[in-house]
Amino acid sequence: MKINYKDELSPDFQASVLLAGWPGIGSVGVGAIDYLRRKLDAKPIAEVDMLSYFTADAVVVEKGVARLPDAPTHTFYSVPEIELIIFQSEAQIGGAPGMELMELILDLSEKCGVETVLTCASYFLPISHKEPAQVLGIANNSEFRDQLLPHGVEILQQGLVSGLNGLLVGCAGARSLNAACLMGTMPQYAATIPNPKASREIVRVLERFLGCDLDMSEIDEAVEKMEHTMEDIESQIHKAFSSMEFDQDSELEMEGVEEDKVPQYVMERIETLFVEVLQQPSPDRFRVKANLLKKELDHWNLYHFYEDRFLDLFKTDSEGGG
Repeated sequence: MKINYKDELSPDFQASVLLAGWPGIGSVGVGAIDYLRRKLDAKPIAEVDMLSYFTADAVVVEKGVARLPDAPTHTFYSVPEIELIIFQSEAQIGGAPGMELMELILDLSEKCGVETVLTCASYFLPISHKEPAQVLGIANNSEFRDQLLPHGVEILQQGLVSGLNGLLVGCAGARSLNAACLMGTMPQYAATIPNPKASREIVRVLERFLGCDLDMSEIDEAVEKMEHTMEDIESQIHKAFSSMEFDQDSELEMEGVEEDKVPQYVMERIETLFVEVLQQPSPDRFRVKANLLKKELDHWNLYHFYEDRFLDLFKTDSEGGG
């Protein structure tokens, strides 16, 4: 594992903040970082060569021609105007290689004078999509934790932050660097859907923290589109529920669910089924669980909302065939 520089770093280049992120639930953290990187026109300065740590388990087929998939990238960017380094990765990596990557990132950061490390992630809660997204935060020392409050961050009192977005905060603390993880809240029933609403709240916190001003129109449009989709789904569930003639099994299934909570209950069940389909160890069990998911979508007249995701399940399954 090594860093390949685009050009030799100028000895005068300095950065006070490192912003880092890896893919996670709802693409919340990496979505916020990617948006900020693009809107600040950050320039790539280096890449981490981790090719030996990733093994392809399928080939990509285009017009009947097979090729190996592109390896995930792990890139450093710079925004000299606000003394910022951004590290954006396309894949998580665990174990000893993950810890080695943490040290490599911090080595480069300290070389450039970084004193503050920020990561971004998601935090899902049993809430409706209609509730405002919040940004929860943790830090590696109490002084820096308190500095997050004026920027609109609510402190997470206890819990776990998994993955490299959390581990980097701990590793930075071992070097006496201030570090924090900012987590956008999102509905747990939408864990497999990109959530720009949660990403947008993190971007707003980063704007205040970094003292920059971003064009938010693109992410605002993405949030509006997501909200319309979620509202249409809930409306369809309400409509189906109010006109449905329940058989005994359906009545038992919905027993104890308040009417205004039915959409959330149904959407949680659908998201659970999507996850379970992907976890099936054999083609036969995959088809059984996929049929159950299709039946649930048809039951609530929701298939047209989820059609692309449902068909993508079979693309993923066929990629693993051999």
